[in-house]
Amino acid sequence: MKPEIATVRVTTKFAGERADKVLAWHFQETSRARLQESFAQGKVQLLGQAISKSHRVAVGDVLSVEFLELAVSKVEAVEGDLTVLYEDDDLLVLNKTSGLIMHPGSGTGEDTLVHFALHHTGGKLSRLGGARRPGIVHRLDKDTTGALVLAKSDRAYLALTRLFAERAMAKEYLALAQGVPALRSGGIREPIGRNPLARVKMAVVTDSRGKPAHTDWAVEEIFGKQAVLVRCWLHTGRTHQIRVHLAHLGHPLLGDRTYGWRPRTLETTRPERVMLHAAVLSFAHPADGRTMNFTVPLPADFLALIAQLREETRRHAKTKIVP
Repeated sequence: MKPEIATVRVTTKFAGERADKVLAWHFQETSRARLQESFAQGKVQLLGQAISKSHRVAVGDVLSVEFLELAVSKVEAVEGDLTVLYEDDDLLVLNKTSGLIMHPGSGTGEDTLVHFALHHTGGKLSRLGGARRPGIVHRLDKDTTGALVLAKSDRAYLALTRLFAERAMAKEYLALAQGVPALRSGGIREPIGRNPLARVKMAVVTDSRGKPAHTDWAVEEIFGKQAVLVRCWLHTGRTHQIRVHLAHLGHPLLGDRTYGWRPRTLETTRPERVMLHAAVLSFAHPADGRTMNFTVPLPADFLALIAQLREETRRHAKTKIVP
């Protein structure tokens, strides 16, 4: 098959921009993964020399890019339990359970959400996201439950990734956080990046390594001095964003030992996971633009923990007023 090659001449609009951003703007129907593969294989060139994706271009530069075909996913379909909220030729919307890893990676087995989704759809997931991540346009952490959308078609993948990039995807989360904030609502606009002391963790990073991150939050219920139920609205999609932002405020999520949660003496509750739930997901359908809105109720363990916290709060309050 003849390779697909295209050229772009840099205008004043893109002077000084990164090469990957220039090409992404000119080839909006091409997936980011495909562009990244072209850079990785030295197929993006300037004056016959391969350039990196971070190369800053100048007016008049002519970039040549050969678009490579992404490898067919080698992830095998495996039968497993999925809770399907909605499905059509373009989309698969799921209620993700706790403990389910999104996709294969180092140390994972053949029991990820991708394995199960491939089986459920008969392999009909978009491959534009890469060989190990078919269909994935956003992620939920292993412990996080709730609404998640996968792309079955390529047009859905491109449309949904664009919605996420443009922050046109509405996402609401419910979380149980330690302690009680002084305010009942607020917004956090602190950049997030890799923790310089522990690469497996994220952190609020104020230098050039931090990426913009915006979380709005509001307290929905207070449990004495122990904890609060918080609703969070994500306006960006950084890794561990809610966990990092609330921990930065001094209120780590219950069960989140990675970001500072520790059991306190008065607590009898011991959550077995990070208490975070993707409660609402809303977006425009990639085929016809109609609004798709999904509201997912809290799972049983989350509700049970809330009931325990209410009981502890009631018991502590009663103890204080009885001589």
